[in-house]
Amino acid sequence: MATAYAQPLQDDPDATDPLGAAAMTAVSEAKPAAELGAPAPSSDALGGKIKVLGDALLWPVIGIIAFLGAWAVLAPQVDTSLGTLPGPVEVAKAGAGLYSEYVAARDSEAAFYAQQEANNAAARASGNAAAISDFEYSGSPTFLDQILTSLKTVALGFALATLLAVPIGLMAGLSKRFNAAINPLVQIMKPVSPLAWLPIVTMVISAMITSADPLLPKAFVISALVVMLCSLWPTLINTAVGTSSIDKDLLNVGKVLRLGWFDKLTKLVLPASLPYIFTGMRLSLGVGWMVLIAAEMLAQNPGLGKFVWDEFQNGSSQSLARIMFAAIVIGLIGFLLDRVMMALQGLVSKNRTV
Repeated sequence: MATAYAQPLQDDPDATDPLGAAAMTAVSEAKPAAELGAPAPSSDALGGKIKVLGDALLWPVIGIIAFLGAWAVLAPQVDTSLGTLPGPVEVAKAGAGLYSEYVAARDSEAAFYAQQEANNAAARASGNAAAISDFEYSGSPTFLDQILTSLKTVALGFALATLLAVPIGLMAGLSKRFNAAINPLVQIMKPVSPLAWLPIVTMVISAMITSADPLLPKAFVISALVVMLCSLWPTLINTAVGTSSIDKDLLNVGKVLRLGWFDKLTKLVLPASLPYIFTGMRLSLGVGWMVLIAAEMLAQNPGLGKFVWDEFQNGSSQSLARIMFAAIVIGLIGFLLDRVMMALQGLVSKNRTV
């Protein structure tokens, strides 16, 4: 190689190019040797990911196991009017019993409709049209049915709160005068308990919904509105803070481009405020889920709150275990709702244009 560089030949096309074929040959000869001696980066990366995942899961699992152990040891030492406090095993059995009740209720519903269809078929065959019936199954709601009702209620209340809080928060963030006008009202109404809102909302809705067959059940509407009134404040405040903290240069760009108010709102203000808005929505959803249980207890809207209250009033030997299982389910659903909002926030923030 050195001799070739020291005595270049004029008729050799590679002789005038010291980084030509000779250098490429050296690189091609050295590359396999380097590849053979280097460790596989993919295995190291995989091992690192496994270690990170293990560290992320190890301590939460240890904490849960320690909690369950302490619960199992201390629960038998607590005596209540219904017996000793149920431990993890008793609560798990109560959950399995609730699922068995759900399966039995679905079987009863299917048998009811099958029998009704058979009776209707016989009536049609005999020409007795008056005997044809179309009744709805009127069995009591199961635990899973009440979970679904609670999710529908909090979804409606949260949607109403978001639709009300975001526009008001945007106006408060863009206008100092509007912010000063509503700030006292927000500070006064924000700490009001759902127990105080409930009788007011109940009287108003009872006066407004007088139909014998309304589109939505009265208790459902009352619970959703209480959730709305208690959960809109975090979204409103965070939206106002996010809007007011937008870089003034960004707004000046909108003026230079002569953007209309709608373009300014959708292309500048909303994208820049999204992190604050979604943080407020996460807080609002958590508050709404907590408020819902108390609202359902008092409004007697079929849901998890009513289930807990009915079990407390029932006072059977299994009631305490069923209530504790419901409390665990309420916590798990709240955690999952927060994870869903966090994922949605990450998705929207990733795709925002500002």
